[in-house]
This record gives sequence, structure tokens and C-alpha cells, in this order.
Amino acid sequence: MAKIKIAVVGVGNCASALIQGIHYYRGKEPSAAIGLMHWNLGGYAPGDIQVVAAFDIDRRKVGRDVSAAIFAKPNCTKVFCPNVRRSGVKVRMGRILDGVAAHMKNYDADCVFQPAAVKEADRAGVVRVLRESGAEVMMNYLPVGSEKAVTFYAQCALDAGVGLVNNMPVFIASSPAWAERFAARGLPIIGDDIKSQLGATITHRVLARLCTDRGIKIDRTYQLNTGGNTDFLNMLDQTRLRDKRISKTSAVKSVLGQPLESRNIHIGPSDYIPWLQDNKLCFLRIEGRGFGDVPMNIELRLSVEDSPNSAGVGIDAIRCCRLALDRGQSGILYGPSAYFMKHPPRQFPDGQAREMVEAFISGAGRE
Repeated sequence: MAKIKIAVVGVGNCASALIQGIHYYRGKEPSAAIGLMHWNLGGYAPGDIQVVAAFDIDRRKVGRDVSAAIFAKPNCTKVFCPNVRRSGVKVRMGRILDGVAAHMKNYDADCVFQPAAVKEADRAGVVRVLRESGAEVMMNYLPVGSEKAVTFYAQCALDAGVGLVNNMPVFIASSPAWAERFAARGLPIIGDDIKSQLGATITHRVLARLCTDRGIKIDRTYQLNTGGNTDFLNMLDQTRLRDKRISKTSAVKSVLGQPLESRNIHIGPSDYIPWLQDNKLCFLRIEGRGFGDVPMNIELRLSVEDSPNSAGVGIDAIRCCRLALDRGQSGILYGPSAYFMKHPPRQFPDGQAREMVEAFISGAGRE
């Protein structure tokens, strides 16, 4: 099977987990491949993915082979595949724009981004690298709140003729104008804001849907998340959280039987705790009423390693994007977006979204 050539924008913890996973599963037997939603997806295995281009702005990563850069500070995710082979692909200096929050300079140097003292890339330079590398799919892993940077790279993908998986809560796939531009260019797009394999949002959605299906009237709910990686440090700046809060809240609201007033639903990042590193703690509560208006509540504490938790979803999204390219499909991939992302162009219940993905993979469901 041919390789799926990807470009990675932002060589942080999520990219580290993704690339470790590509190597971890390469050569394994399907029966031993624990932790994947799909081993064979349209004829592609996880190990068929190849990183051919990478962009970052940190001085500890720019100029280094991707295999080394994924383990450089401030990355702190779990190392489950330490022997990632040299790729021969060096991390290129990207474009900063709004990718670095100003407040981060006040924290420990090991925990923050340290921009490299080299010339930033312009659009023509990024497009040239994408074309020369043969990249087919771009994985956007920029920090939350990087609206200018995300749109910069989305335009680069369009110019270079590369499909896009937008893992961040800047609304590209769910923007009709952007979606139309990808369709007109003959390119597929999956987005926005990646779900974890078993994370806070998907757990909240399942429990909320269960309550609704069982006749429980939900009155109030919250989801509070804490962690110690650069994502949580970045999100201490509340001005960067608008789209993130919209994304996570709409993902849960979409499965409720009746809408809740804004004061009765609170979902989003809560705080940065450095020693948690890439471990994410979710505290979730649902209050409601059942038969006879009798009150009930659910409280849950979820602890996960944040970045590997999204990597398997990313591997499936890459392969769906490549399948669309193989089939000449362009524009929004609605099923994959609904199943893999928190803020897709159209929300569907998770069971229905999964059926749509399976139909897409088999070729029975055309987007």
C-alpha cells in the first residue's frame, strides 16, 4: 500500500503522540494492536502514514529531525515509543502570528514556547515545502486561540493542493466560506477541534444522551478540565478561549433533549497545574430529575494522558482524508467530521456519526 504523506503544523505533544503511534503500530499484527478504533481503514494501516514536512517555531525543535523534535521541550507527553527512527525530515521554521500567547513568557522556560531566532516562513515558502515534499494531508496542531496562524496555514494548504485535518478550535471546516474554497479547489477537509478517543467531551456527550434517552430532565451540568501541558498554560489567557468554549459547549448541547440556559451549563478549561504535565483531569457533574420529578445527579472524575488520547482519532482522520483524495471527493467530509471533531459543520449523535464513518470507509456513504 502506498504511503500517506502528511505535513504537521505544530510539533507539540499531540504531534509527538501521533508520530510515536505511527511507529509503535508499524509492524504489529492486527490482533496485537490495542487502542485503535480501526486497524485497516480503506486498505491503509497506521504505519502507512509518513511525515514528509513539519513546521514549528520553537528554537529547540526548528532544524532538528522530526524524530528528535517530538521529544524536545516543552513537550511532556508520555514516551511510549522511544525508538522513533530518523525520518530525514527537518522541522522548518513556521509563521508565529498569534501562535504564542504573551503571558507564557512569565513561566518556567521548560514549560513555554521559545521562538527560534531565525526568519519566519512566508506563505510562498510554506507552499513550496508542501509541494516539494509531496504532502497530501496537513495536520493542524497549533495552539488554541491561534486564529491568524490557523487561517494562514489553511490558505497554504489550499495553495499547495493539500487536504486539511483541522484539529484546533478555529472554525475552518465549519465556516461555509472556507468549506466552499476547499470544495472549489477539489480538496477534502475534516474539522474542527479533535475529540479524544475517550475524553471529557465524548464522555459528557454519552452521559448526557443516556440521561435524555432514559427520560431524565437535565437541569444543570458542568465540565471542568485541568492539566499541566502547554495547551493548558496557553489557555490561561481567557481571550484565546472563545472558540474553544463554543466548540466544547456546542458538542454537549447538541445531544441534550432540551436546551439549557447559559447559566446552567459550564464547559471548558479550568486551570493549569504544572506537575500534571500531559495528564488531564476532568471533573464532570450532571444534575437532573427523573420519575416523579425526583432529583438525581452524576459526578465523574476522568484522568487521561491528553495527547495520546487524541492520536488514534488523528490517525483515522488522516486515513479518511486520504481515502477522499483517492476517490476524488472534496469539501467537507461530514461523517468523519461529526465523529472525530467537537465542532463539525453538522452535529450528529455519536452512534449515527460512527455509522456514517463506517459507510464512508466502505464507500457506501458518499459525502
